[in-house]
Amino acid sequence: MNWNIEELGYQPEKATGLGNKFLIGNGYMGIRGTLEESKKDQFPAVNLSGIYDQVGNGWREPLNAPNGLFTRLLIEGKEYCLSEKEHKAHTMELDYRHGIFRRETVFEAAKGTVTLKTERFASMVDKHLIALKVTLVPSYDGEIEVITGIDGEVWDINGPHYDSVLTGVTGELIGAVATTHEKQDKVAVYEALEIPSVAGQEAAIAEQSTKEKDRTVLRHLKLQVTAEKSYTFFKYISIYTSLDTAAFQEEGKQLVLEAKKRGYEALLKEHKNNWEKKWSRSEVEIEGDDEAMEALNYSLYHLHSIAPRHSKSLSIAARGLSGQTYKGAVFWDTEMFMLDFFLFTEPEVAKTLLKYRIDTLKGAKAKAGDYGFCGAFYAWESQEGGYDACSDYNVTDVFTGRPMRTYFKDKQIHISTAVVYGIMRYIEFTGDKELLSEGGAETIIECAKFYYSLLIKRVKDEKYELYDVIGPDEYHERVNNNAYTNRMVKFTFEAAIKLLEEETENKAEAAEKTLLLESFRDAALHLYIPQPDEKTGIIEQFDGYEQLEDVSVEAVKGRLLHEKEYWGGAYGVASHTKVIKQADVVTMMNLFSSEYDMEILYKNWAYYEPRTEHGSSLSACMYSMVACKCNMPDQAYPFFLKSAKADLGDGGKQWAGLIYIGGTHPAASGGAYMTAVEGFAGLKLENGELKAEPRLPKGWKHLKFKVQYLGELYQVTVTKDKAEVEKIRD
Repeated sequence: MNWNIEELGYQPEKATGLGNKFLIGNGYMGIRGTLEESKKDQFPAVNLSGIYDQVGNGWREPLNAPNGLFTRLLIEGKEYCLSEKEHKAHTMELDYRHGIFRRETVFEAAKGTVTLKTERFASMVDKHLIALKVTLVPSYDGEIEVITGIDGEVWDINGPHYDSVLTGVTGELIGAVATTHEKQDKVAVYEALEIPSVAGQEAAIAEQSTKEKDRTVLRHLKLQVTAEKSYTFFKYISIYTSLDTAAFQEEGKQLVLEAKKRGYEALLKEHKNNWEKKWSRSEVEIEGDDEAMEALNYSLYHLHSIAPRHSKSLSIAARGLSGQTYKGAVFWDTEMFMLDFFLFTEPEVAKTLLKYRIDTLKGAKAKAGDYGFCGAFYAWESQEGGYDACSDYNVTDVFTGRPMRTYFKDKQIHISTAVVYGIMRYIEFTGDKELLSEGGAETIIECAKFYYSLLIKRVKDEKYELYDVIGPDEYHERVNNNAYTNRMVKFTFEAAIKLLEEETENKAEAAEKTLLLESFRDAALHLYIPQPDEKTGIIEQFDGYEQLEDVSVEAVKGRLLHEKEYWGGAYGVASHTKVIKQADVVTMMNLFSSEYDMEILYKNWAYYEPRTEHGSSLSACMYSMVACKCNMPDQAYPFFLKSAKADLGDGGKQWAGLIYIGGTHPAASGGAYMTAVEGFAGLKLENGELKAEPRLPKGWKHLKFKVQYLGELYQVTVTKDKAEVEKIRD
């Protein structure tokens, strides 16, 4: 298998997308795959997890740290940047088995060429450390100057987020300490430089700039070079914030000094060994389809790169650590699309993701209270403390330039069901009920209270309904009885009932819990769940959906007056049609497939797929998984590949109205994994035992992976007509 991706040549229009495609990270930070000489107009970023800032009325978003990777060549008074200077050759490479980014560029200068080679990684051993190797090979004798240091002119979408960036020099270190606008949090970046002794090489710091207005601190290294000889230096960069430790500056300085003492090769070896341990549990082997195997494992690379292993309570943003898109907020994506990968391969990370939700329960209860409801209404776009970063005006009208009122924050009530689903799934696969006593049980019951306070009953009707919601299909806002939402709310009531029935009660709590039990049982029994139509077998997505205009996706697309026009909302081109953004009913049927026979599954799959724009990267995997459950693996395959290649291609939706939404797609990565493991391999629990059911697409000879279940590790091997699930003995 090939664990490397390459980009040959340079096309400026692709630079933004390549920043996502060639991302490296370690869960604490994500480093976009831009070049070392890039300045903020080319979207370089060292994106940090769990720390946010807001400026004025702009959207609150995560921080990009001052860029300690900044490096440019200065030859005969001219700075060399790939986007601005002539070059003879250029290659970018990502080793996604080990999270190593490399580039090689041949610049043309007046006297000859200079080859610039770099290699960098975000350490998987120490989450605060970046290491960079720089090599120059000139074709001529003469002088080359290298400008390298920390660039505090940071790319922001809704910034600038740093009121000040103070730079300085301390002995052999240079540093920059940035102060945020909103809370005066600090981000400290330090750099130590190692210049090995090389015969014929002279390197000296000629100048250092520490002017605050420049927000940069730079070393100028003058090298007297000889033709065809290599000149190498190393940079060790630390990043700490004041949220990490009170001694963030001292620890940052100490880390880079220790890294320099240990040396680049030793750090790289440890980093690669750490990656190998992760792949020993998570690599997926597909015999007969290298394209699929490479795309799938590339997807898993991205999930590994953004896993918050440095924390006991932190989640993953919808765009991972690829930048500030979607405000660095946590959506339902994490529980419904990413969780299974970690649950099956690294359960401790899955617990960290769920602890984030438990620890932000206070924020969820406050949000519910703000709307006049009981219980816990989780943030649609969750930042620290459960703060909902979702704006009431989340899309910009491309014609007027004015913000458009949207209702994602108010009406996507299904977010709390995702939290409950994640907690229950974790308990089911790990058997670790400590999560319940650590706040998980309270979270589930508070979510059930929220939904109970939303129920509507007509005077002469026994059924409960849920009005004025938005389902996964965001193109249709404020609908009644969305099938997915109602069924997931019933799941929430059932989970709360199970917990209340199992709890040992003291007398003081007995009356309250008895009342809750009666209420939740009544709600679960009488909540309206849309059923398949007797004639067609189709489950109506929401009340009145069947009365909408039935028109093709292409026809709706043809009605656009602007390529970035938003399809949904009150006046969107899709809002009065049956065209939907992403899997909605099909998502519900995937989660509760045992409740429907195969004919009903197929009819709904065949009905909704042609009417789905797939305007979200979350969509394809759901259609793929339901196709597998209809014994249609070959029809599932293109959707699987679309998910697995979400970050490998050059396309992808980059805009919602005038809002930039580019970045990586970790939910699609998780969806590709779920499709392979739970779709093609048919992995499932049956009477508390792991089972697999082969549904391999054409050309696949076998599918092989490991799964952790109830603390034991299993090897799953699936061929066309056979599935083996074997416990791995220590």
